[in-house]
Amino acid sequence: MARNSRDDRSRVPEWITPMLAAPGGPTLASGPQWTYEAKLDGFRTCMRIAPNGDTVLTSRNGLDFTAEFADLAGVVAEGLEGRAAVLDGEIVVYDEHGRIDFDALQDRRGRYRKHATRRPGQPFEDPVEVRFMAFDLLLLGENMVVRKPYRQRRALLEQVPMPDPYRVSVVKAFPFDTLTADRLTPQALLDRVTAAGFEGLMAKLATAPYVPGQRSDAWLKFPATKVQDVLVCGWRPGKGRFTGLFGGLLLGAHDPGTGNLVYIGDVGTGFSEAARRDLHARLEALERRRHPFANEPPREDVRGARWVEPLVVGEVRYRRFTTSGEPRLRHASWRGIREDITPSDVILPRPHPTPRPPREAVPADPQPEPVEGERVTVRVGTRHLALSNLDKVLYPVDGLTKAEVIEYYTRIAPVLLPHLSGRPITMIRFPNGVGGQQFFAKNVPKGAPSWLSTVRLPHRSSRAEGKDTIDYPLIEDLPALVWAANLAALELHVPQWTVGPGPVRLPPDRLVFDLDPGEGTSIVECARVAERLHSILTAHGLTPVAKTSGSKGLQVYAGITTTDPAEPSAYAKALAQQLARETPDLVVAKMAKAVRPGKVFIDWSQNNPAKTTVAPYSLRGRDHPTVSTPITWAEVRGCRRVRDLVFTAVDVIDRVEDIGDLFAALADTRASLPTR
Repeated sequence: MARNSRDDRSRVPEWITPMLAAPGGPTLASGPQWTYEAKLDGFRTCMRIAPNGDTVLTSRNGLDFTAEFADLAGVVAEGLEGRAAVLDGEIVVYDEHGRIDFDALQDRRGRYRKHATRRPGQPFEDPVEVRFMAFDLLLLGENMVVRKPYRQRRALLEQVPMPDPYRVSVVKAFPFDTLTADRLTPQALLDRVTAAGFEGLMAKLATAPYVPGQRSDAWLKFPATKVQDVLVCGWRPGKGRFTGLFGGLLLGAHDPGTGNLVYIGDVGTGFSEAARRDLHARLEALERRRHPFANEPPREDVRGARWVEPLVVGEVRYRRFTTSGEPRLRHASWRGIREDITPSDVILPRPHPTPRPPREAVPADPQPEPVEGERVTVRVGTRHLALSNLDKVLYPVDGLTKAEVIEYYTRIAPVLLPHLSGRPITMIRFPNGVGGQQFFAKNVPKGAPSWLSTVRLPHRSSRAEGKDTIDYPLIEDLPALVWAANLAALELHVPQWTVGPGPVRLPPDRLVFDLDPGEGTSIVECARVAERLHSILTAHGLTPVAKTSGSKGLQVYAGITTTDPAEPSAYAKALAQQLARETPDLVVAKMAKAVRPGKVFIDWSQNNPAKTTVAPYSLRGRDHPTVSTPITWAEVRGCRRVRDLVFTAVDVIDRVEDIGDLFAALADTRASLPTR
């Protein structure tokens, strides 16, 4: 019996497959049921400790990390006082400024791999110190605690002494109630941990058990820096100083719905010279004749490519992930190889829709009480609004809900509202989503809040319910914008003029050319026409600004000053006719649809005071949540594929954060139209 007892003391607990987090979506999980932790940038690791202190470190995909991180073994044993334990956590490296440094961890891993190859079985020592950050406790003594709620597991974990906090410590947790007591919000906490150099924030449901091997909505991740696991599926030969090596890697990931491996773009930056050489040698040994994707990747993307078995997992940073059309990582930068992740675990990034009120909309009471079943009352600025059907899916293909539409308009409001101010709004509403019936709404609907600004203007059309005036909404602040979004007004359209006191219609301050691709053409041909318009308008002393229509076409604007409402249409028509004469095989200036196939129609009539165009940053009622997006002229000139100028709501939020409001130039560059 004594021998069996000694054997039991040296028995390391079994490995427990780690629980995985789901993407958290655009809105932070909020409420007393949530606890938050800083999201760490390292190697996910399970630390298994025997009663006698023997320790095994296991990666997320079951690799043995013990020899690589031997200095972490046995550190926790003293605090356990002879008990076994299984800890879930992350191995990280801190730099001299106290920030987690994933690149240093990757460099250390490279040195270990060379050591293991050249000196197998010899202890590995490295000057870069590592630290195990525990965030969950799965077993303590003889008690498996995975079925206990998260809050109880955390309490047990925090009671385990950590004899050497420089090598092993516990990730700090922030319960929602503690944040509230400190007058902090989850968003404020995310901002703080991001500023401190962490990767983002984890939100964990306090009542949830630990579910081994499953990706659960009870854990949500909200990264500040977008990071994605990728499969290396091929490479392009390098040029110049990279001759003989790869120039860029061709990437893939699995569709979580079908399991198919799909092409998601490429990466050519972020490699050190040593990493490029090592990875190239590794890929040469995995060469195959054909690509590994379920569908053919775009020919222009993979010309001259060399294909490999999709066995190498890497990690990239990226600026945005486009989901309209074909999925693509944009502006990706290589971070390193991930030995701790299996190829089958690499899946496409997906938004995780969570129906919630917009971030700036706070409850009217500490806990909003439902009104009329599916309504919730929120405070937006100084106004109270009743929002309804927040979980209704308005974009079925992407699963985008009304809550997320409201969230988009809330976040884009600072750049959108200046372009709506003073302009009577025409809304296109989609009460049952983009697959259902849509209708134009000019008159303010019954039940609109009394504080909503409106303007009554004459209207000659007999179709306007027999009236000779229309009461248009004016959307000039965030509450009005949220009110419109709650009506499922996905599209907002405005004229090229504003209203003044009286009210009176002021002269146009914008000139617009609406480039509409006919059958057989696309936004690529529109971009070529836009380049010609840019040259002419610039020569005429105007400052053109381009934006996508959010549908198929492109629009070119210029800020103008005029006293004649008919002048912009006359000027635009003459210019459109000029381009049609010069290039009749590409441009048409006539409205008849029969003459449009194979050509780009320059719709000059959008300058008519009775017409409207989609506002910049407005969503469109298409299959995907595309946005009418201001773009640079470099992007116009560089457009060679339709997807180059397709932007969704998520993309546009990121663009505005990166480059600001490109459409703002219109207000600062107004000029007189030339005499023709």
